Amino acid sequence: MNALCRDCLVTHPGEPATRCPACRSPRLVRHSELASLSLAHLDCDAFYASVEKRDKPELADRPVIVGGGRRGVVAACCYVARIYGVRSAMPMFKALERCPDAVVLRPDMERYRLAGRQMRALMQEITPLVEPISIDEAFLDLSGTEALHGGPPARTLAHLALRIEHEVGVTVSIGLAPNKFLAKIASDLDKPRGFAAIGAEEAVEFLTEKPVGIISGVGRALQSALARDGITLVGQLRRYEEHELVARFGAMGRRLHSFAYGIDTRPVEPNGPAKSISGETTFDADIADPAALLHRLWPLSEKVAARLKESGLAGRTVTLKLKTSDFRSLTRAQRLADPTRLAERIYRAGEALLRREADGRRFRLIGIGVSDLADAASADAPDLLDPERERSARVELAMDQVRAKLGRNAIVKGRAFALRD
Repeated sequence: MNALCRDCLVTHPGEPATRCPACRSPRLVRHSELASLSLAHLDCDAFYASVEKRDKPELADRPVIVGGGRRGVVAACCYVARIYGVRSAMPMFKALERCPDAVVLRPDMERYRLAGRQMRALMQEITPLVEPISIDEAFLDLSGTEALHGGPPARTLAHLALRIEHEVGVTVSIGLAPNKFLAKIASDLDKPRGFAAIGAEEAVEFLTEKPVGIISGVGRALQSALARDGITLVGQLRRYEEHELVARFGAMGRRLHSFAYGIDTRPVEPNGPAKSISGETTFDADIADPAALLHRLWPLSEKVAARLKESGLAGRTVTLKLKTSDFRSLTRAQRLADPTRLAERIYRAGEALLRREADGRRFRLIGIGVSDLADAASADAPDLLDPERERSARVELAMDQVRAKLGRNAIVKGRAFALRD
């Protein structure tokens, strides 16, 4: 069994002691298939909080939470805060109850995006096959790169982790496996600053006693449905043939059957298009008034439209997201006749959806997004049934030109003024 030192990058045959014989580092990764695995999942460790600690060294040993005020939720938290039981997506008031001494910081997405772009550039230096999953994680396929980098993918990835740490200032964890499903699981096995491998030969045994929730796409509802059939562990899925799982769970049954045996044929797809673009906001106090909710919906629609235009994209499906005062989430969607990148059309669709839901209930969060994305060239064609569309599009694009020259607040629509009350 080979062992790779993640600090000096020396590979040692056999099983050395607990430290690297060359540099005495304890950071060794061992696996019988280490030299042959080439597909990886790279995931940053508490990314937002890590960027904050990088830029504010005085916070190094402090519990840090990135998120909104007491009404918001935890966007990210450092590992010190996690010791107190703080978790991502936890309501902020609960997080502060568990860790009252935490330093709470508002998200700074521009800094996070910059760090994400720096990491992406380093990944693409070692392979063109990089599939971003989010701002701080990606799949990488290093098949056939051994000659280029002078060693197996495991060594190249360990070197990449060191470069990210030294050049970007954040740490990452890496999972190495024969496919995406297993690589994603492996990257969670040794956090933070970890490196773990799952081989093809051990996959079935490794998965047998794991909960079915480890399979991507198996959320609470599907877990409950599986439990009703006596399936709580991955190994229990193997009691059924594929056609039986498809009959019970539809197309998801095929994934359940394949993943139960550690099989995943999905390729790493570089530069895959975004699946959706959205924005949301949490209120300082619950809101029931439809007019007040609509006032919050407009700037979100503008934000989503701006991101679409920057990306050269348009979306056909508009989705409204609401969260009630008791933290219940609901989503409602409307499919448009053709794709749009205009804030006005996004807002109108969201307005129609909101008016059906604003029935006196109090909401703590509102969001809007677009999906079914396409190239912007196909967007917002003139419509004889909506003669105002073309004029509205010209007005909005003219406003965009003014803002590009004079700043975001140089020109606003009248409905935005209500936000300043």
